[in-house]
Amino acid sequence: MAFAAERERLLSAMPGVFIELQRIGSTAVPGLQAKPIIDILAGVESMGVAVALVDRVCRSGYTTSAEFNATLTDRRWFMRSANGHRTHHLHVVVHGSIFWQEHLEFRDKLLSDPDLADRYVALKVELAERFRTDRDAYTDAKGQLIRSALGKT
Repeated sequence: MAFAAERERLLSAMPGVFIELQRIGSTAVPGLQAKPIIDILAGVESMGVAVALVDRVCRSGYTTSAEFNATLTDRRWFMRSANGHRTHHLHVVVHGSIFWQEHLEFRDKLLSDPDLADRYVALKVELAERFRTDRDAYTDAKGQLIRSALGKT
């Protein structure tokens, strides 16, 4: 499995750095329609550790956007590609933080609630059509359903 292989690769490349690695996103839910990009949540001790890891993660085969990361206070974001296509997104966050908890909670809700999973897929299909060239708008538009599922509306 692609997640397990990447998890082991990251743990070997940076031993002792990550407290925990979890698969999140649509590909973490068996049978859910999803882009073939594996989202990985990587828990570290502090944002200081996350910031200090940028060069090491990039040397391990990921790229990032310093400009985008500068807008983030709760994580550092990376992507990995093969043959011109994204294959992985890596979100390095404080283990146990709100970002960590909410992403795992939403994943677990999708796993346990088929109706929610169906609504989420339908919304993603609609938004992908509407925001073909605007990834940020697509991500933002999913937020209402996610917040509702987490009881945050």
